[in-house]
Amino acid sequence: MYTFDSRIRFSESDSRGYLPLTGLLNYFQDASTFQSEDLGRGLAYTKAHNLVWVLSAWQIVVERYPKLGEKVTIGTFPYDFKAFIGLRNFCMMDENGEYLAKANSVWSLLSTENGKPVQPSEELLSAYELEEKLDMEYAPRKIPVPGSGRVVDMVMVKKQHLDTNHHVNNGQYVTIAMEYLPENFVIRQMRAEYKKQAFLDDVLHAYVAKLEEGYLIALTDAGGVPYVSVEFLGKEAPEADD
Repeated sequence: MYTFDSRIRFSESDSRGYLPLTGLLNYFQDASTFQSEDLGRGLAYTKAHNLVWVLSAWQIVVERYPKLGEKVTIGTFPYDFKAFIGLRNFCMMDENGEYLAKANSVWSLLSTENGKPVQPSEELLSAYELEEKLDMEYAPRKIPVPGSGRVVDMVMVKKQHLDTNHHVNNGQYVTIAMEYLPENFVIRQMRAEYKKQAFLDDVLHAYVAKLEEGYLIALTDAGGVPYVSVEFLGKEAPEADD
């Protein structure tokens, strides 16, 4: 497992002094980026070969949110490649090695020349060592959008939403979606299914539906076609500390 150590900073803590889900997601993104860079298969390599890894789905399960100042270890590894699809686990652990969160992710390798899927070369794959996938309850990749919701807002894509691929970063989608959760909602699991890419000046329509154990928030185009569907499961608990 590739790992790096960190400490929860004031600048990444929420109003209660805890790392929020979006901060956890950012740590996970950094971990996979660091691993690829250290293996010589990072941004410079993929750019030179006209390739890009695009996230297709997230599942993050949270046991406990770390507090401000807490020391943590973030880990990641790929556990399977199928055609143009890569499957990767992530985790965050406390100083005692206890899991704070686990995650599963699905990635697609695309050509930057035509946007079509590309099967990775042996040169690309040989840098990565596959490991046994984490022990967690794996949820389906597909997220159904119930018809019981409604559009509550519109958000225009700005420069701060974009990543190095010049489309909306997957974490930014989740950040935007979280704005439509109740203030006291504690997220215990997040799933995101990414359907298509949004670019500068695109308008995201926020569609919100109440679920039995949480909320489904889809960010769609004007025709109701989702860019991403995000499912948040948890509880409304104003007294909760983590």
